[in-house]
Amino acid sequence: MPDRSRQQSGRDAEGQALAHLQQHGLRLVAQNWLCKRGELDLVMLDGDTVVFVEVRYRKNTQWGGALDSIDERKRQKLVFAAQYFLQRESRWADYPCRFDVVAIDSNAAQLNWLQNAFDS
Repeated sequence: MPDRSRQQSGRDAEGQALAHLQQHGLRLVAQNWLCKRGELDLVMLDGDTVVFVEVRYRKNTQWGGALDSIDERKRQKLVFAAQYFLQRESRWADYPCRFDVVAIDSNAAQLNWLQNAFDS
């Protein structure tokens, strides 16, 4: 279980990512959506596209930056969670979808928003 400061850092990063995405016209559909297959940090709407956003924050980049922390296993969990979301929230099932990543490294002056970060 992450300690409180780590949880707070994660919440702060998600808030920063959400504000950035909203400034670019995306609308929030769901935040911290939990299911048995995992968690979706942010589910956004970009025009008519449902966007599943993974927010990654790294305080220490000694073992790689925030983007480096999204491996094949993590991508697979996100895809499964997104599929489950679309089954449960069927009103979004016919919309096109994409996976974005917002990466925030503590030593970087800005966040890195990677659209279409990976395919399902």
